[in-house]
Amino acid sequence: MEITIPSIDDLPKAVSALLEFSEGRKKMMFYGEIGAGKTTFIQNICKHLEVRERVVSPTFSLVNEYTYLNKSSEKEQLVHHLDLYRLKSEQEALDIGIEDYLYDKYYCFIEWAEIIEHWLPDDIIKIHIEIFENSGRRFIFSK
Repeated sequence: MEITIPSIDDLPKAVSALLEFSEGRKKMMFYGEIGAGKTTFIQNICKHLEVRERVVSPTFSLVNEYTYLNKSSEKEQLVHHLDLYRLKSEQEALDIGIEDYLYDKYYCFIEWAEIIEHWLPDDIIKIHIEIFENSGRRFIFSK
């Protein structure tokens, strides 16, 4: 699926399209060049989920964890946000517990997932973000 937005003001439309496309899948990998808007898009997804914490890039911490209230079950849920840009090896991914994040029941948003491609579960969503015309973005979602 592909969606194009003319500006970041239209990100909520892309978030809605992604969540509909995902059909309940919660493991999402984000791809795009530096500055494409991976973190900004994740911030908008978290805003939609009504995450309680401030959503920031985990470039240096590698993993950020956020919480939100699942409206249907009234239970607190987690969101894991990972940025693997600085990892140099698959072993470093294992050291941070990547398998736990990939196979738990919570949302997991991973930027720069290329280093762990062969470990990804089958039920993931891949989001490719491309920049075009000033602040416009093209999102390509695939399963």
